Amino acid sequence: MDGRDADARAGRQVSRSGPRTGLWAGRGVVGSMEKRVRVGSIVVDCKDVPRMMAFWQEALGYVPRRPLSPGDDFMVLRDPTGKGPNVSIDGMEPLRGRIHLDLYTEDPEGEVERLVRLGAAVCRPREPGEDFVVLEDPEGNLFCVVDTRVG
Repeated sequence: MDGRDADARAGRQVSRSGPRTGLWAGRGVVGSMEKRVRVGSIVVDCKDVPRMMAFWQEALGYVPRRPLSPGDDFMVLRDPTGKGPNVSIDGMEPLRGRIHLDLYTEDPEGEVERLVRLGAAVCRPREPGEDFVVLEDPEGNLFCVVDTRVG
Protein backbone atom coordinates (compact mmCIF):
# COMPACT_ATOMS: atom_id res chain seq x y z
CA MET A 1 0.00 0.00 0.00
CA ASP A 2 1.40 3.42 -0.89
CA GLY A 3 0.43 6.87 0.37
CA ARG A 4 -2.04 7.39 -2.45
CA ASP A 5 -4.14 4.41 -1.29
CA ALA A 6 -4.33 5.84 2.24
CA ASP A 7 -5.22 9.29 0.88
CA ALA A 8 -7.97 7.82 -1.30
CA ARG A 9 -9.48 5.87 1.59
CA ALA A 10 -9.38 9.01 3.74
CA GLY A 11 -11.36 10.88 1.07
CA ARG A 12 -8.49 13.15 -0.01
CA GLN A 13 -8.11 13.99 -3.69
CA VAL A 14 -5.45 11.87 -5.37
CA SER A 15 -4.03 11.44 -8.82
CA ARG A 16 -1.46 9.13 -10.33
CA SER A 17 1.21 11.62 -9.36
CA GLY A 18 0.00 12.04 -5.77
CA PRO A 19 -2.40 14.23 -3.80
CA ARG A 20 -3.90 17.17 -5.66
CA THR A 21 -2.61 20.60 -4.88
CA GLY A 22 -3.08 24.15 -6.12
CA LEU A 23 -5.84 24.69 -8.68
CA TRP A 24 -7.08 21.08 -8.47
CA ALA A 25 -7.16 20.78 -4.68
CA GLY A 26 -10.63 20.17 -3.32
CA ARG A 27 -12.26 19.44 -6.67
CA GLY A 28 -14.15 16.21 -7.21
CA VAL A 29 -12.13 13.52 -8.97
CA VAL A 30 -14.82 12.44 -11.41
CA GLY A 31 -16.16 15.91 -12.20
CA SER A 32 -12.79 17.56 -12.77
CA MET A 33 -11.27 14.68 -14.71
CA GLU A 34 -14.06 14.31 -17.27
CA LYS A 35 -13.08 15.30 -20.78
CA ARG A 36 -15.41 18.13 -21.71
CA VAL A 37 -13.49 20.02 -24.37
CA ARG A 38 -10.45 19.22 -26.43
CA VAL A 39 -7.96 21.30 -28.34
CA GLY A 40 -9.45 20.96 -31.80
CA SER A 41 -7.42 23.59 -33.60
CA ILE A 42 -4.46 25.88 -33.14
CA VAL A 43 -5.36 29.04 -35.05
CA VAL A 44 -2.65 31.11 -36.75
CA ASP A 45 -3.69 34.65 -37.70
CA CYS A 46 -2.07 35.88 -40.90
CA LYS A 47 -2.24 38.32 -43.81
CA ASP A 48 -1.46 35.89 -46.66
CA VAL A 49 -3.59 32.73 -46.36
CA PRO A 50 -2.18 30.85 -49.41
CA ARG A 51 1.42 31.47 -48.30
CA MET A 52 0.80 30.46 -44.68
CA MET A 53 -1.27 27.45 -45.76
CA ALA A 54 1.57 26.24 -47.99
CA PHE A 55 4.12 26.77 -45.21
CA TRP A 56 2.20 24.88 -42.51
CA GLN A 57 1.11 22.17 -44.93
CA GLU A 58 4.74 21.44 -45.81
CA ALA A 59 6.06 21.94 -42.28
CA LEU A 60 3.60 19.51 -40.69
CA GLY A 61 2.59 17.23 -43.55
CA TYR A 62 -1.03 18.27 -42.96
CA VAL A 63 -3.74 18.32 -45.64
CA PRO A 64 -6.41 20.96 -46.29
CA ARG A 65 -10.00 20.17 -45.30
CA ARG A 66 -11.09 21.43 -48.73
CA PRO A 67 -9.44 23.08 -51.73
CA LEU A 68 -8.50 26.74 -51.28
CA SER A 69 -10.70 29.06 -53.35
CA PRO A 70 -9.70 32.55 -54.50
CA GLY A 71 -10.43 35.04 -51.74
CA ASP A 72 -10.63 32.42 -48.96
CA ASP A 73 -9.69 33.99 -45.66
CA PHE A 74 -9.86 30.82 -43.54
CA MET A 75 -8.53 27.30 -44.07
CA VAL A 76 -8.34 24.26 -41.79
CA LEU A 77 -5.37 21.91 -42.18
CA ARG A 78 -5.82 18.41 -40.75
CA ASP A 79 -3.38 15.81 -39.53
CA PRO A 80 -3.81 12.97 -42.07
CA THR A 81 -3.29 10.42 -39.27
CA GLY A 82 -6.09 12.00 -37.23
CA LYS A 83 -3.88 12.12 -34.13
CA GLY A 84 -2.95 15.81 -33.93
CA PRO A 85 -5.11 18.91 -33.58
CA ASN A 86 -6.04 20.90 -36.65
CA VAL A 87 -4.05 23.98 -37.64
CA SER A 88 -6.34 26.74 -38.90
CA ILE A 89 -5.00 29.56 -41.06
CA ASP A 90 -7.05 32.70 -40.37
CA GLY A 91 -6.79 35.74 -42.63
CA MET A 92 -9.81 37.53 -41.14
CA GLU A 93 -9.20 40.73 -39.21
CA PRO A 94 -7.96 39.42 -35.87
CA LEU A 95 -9.99 40.08 -32.76
CA ARG A 96 -7.41 37.99 -30.92
CA GLY A 97 -3.66 37.49 -30.72
CA ARG A 98 -1.48 35.94 -33.38
CA ILE A 99 -2.11 32.35 -32.21
CA HIS A 100 -5.01 31.04 -30.13
CA LEU A 101 -6.72 27.76 -29.26
CA ASP A 102 -10.08 26.55 -30.51
CA LEU A 103 -11.64 24.22 -27.96
CA TYR A 104 -14.07 21.75 -29.57
CA THR A 105 -17.18 20.50 -27.76
CA GLU A 106 -20.64 19.12 -28.37
CA ASP A 107 -21.94 21.19 -25.41
CA PRO A 108 -20.83 24.77 -26.11
CA GLU A 109 -23.36 26.44 -23.81
CA GLY A 110 -22.42 24.20 -20.88
CA GLU A 111 -18.71 24.58 -21.53
CA VAL A 112 -18.88 28.38 -21.77
CA GLU A 113 -20.73 28.44 -18.44
CA ARG A 114 -18.16 26.07 -16.88
CA LEU A 115 -15.18 28.04 -18.21
CA VAL A 116 -16.67 31.33 -16.96
CA ARG A 117 -17.06 29.76 -13.50
CA LEU A 118 -13.36 28.85 -13.70
CA GLY A 119 -12.42 32.48 -14.34
CA ALA A 120 -12.84 33.03 -18.10
CA ALA A 121 -14.92 35.91 -19.47
CA VAL A 122 -16.99 36.10 -22.63
CA CYS A 123 -15.25 38.49 -25.01
CA ARG A 124 -17.71 38.13 -27.88
CA PRO A 125 -20.85 35.96 -27.85
CA ARG A 126 -21.84 33.61 -30.63
CA GLU A 127 -23.42 35.45 -33.51
CA PRO A 128 -26.01 34.11 -35.99
CA GLY A 129 -24.41 31.76 -38.52
CA GLU A 130 -21.28 31.18 -36.41
CA ASP A 131 -20.18 28.05 -34.59
CA PHE A 132 -18.00 29.69 -31.91
CA VAL A 133 -17.87 31.98 -28.88
CA VAL A 134 -14.75 34.05 -28.08
CA LEU A 135 -13.61 33.97 -24.44
CA GLU A 136 -10.70 35.41 -22.46
CA ASP A 137 -8.75 33.39 -19.92
CA PRO A 138 -8.06 35.00 -16.51
CA GLU A 139 -5.07 36.91 -17.95
CA GLY A 140 -6.86 38.15 -21.06
CA ASN A 141 -5.61 35.55 -23.59
CA LEU A 142 -8.35 34.91 -26.12
CA PHE A 143 -9.62 31.46 -27.15
CA CYS A 144 -12.73 30.07 -28.80
CA VAL A 145 -15.25 27.43 -27.80
CA VAL A 146 -16.43 25.77 -31.03
CA ASP A 147 -19.70 23.85 -31.42
CA THR A 148 -18.78 20.58 -33.15
CA ARG A 149 -22.45 19.74 -33.74
CA VAL A 150 -22.51 22.33 -36.53
CA GLY A 151 -21.59 21.00 -40.01
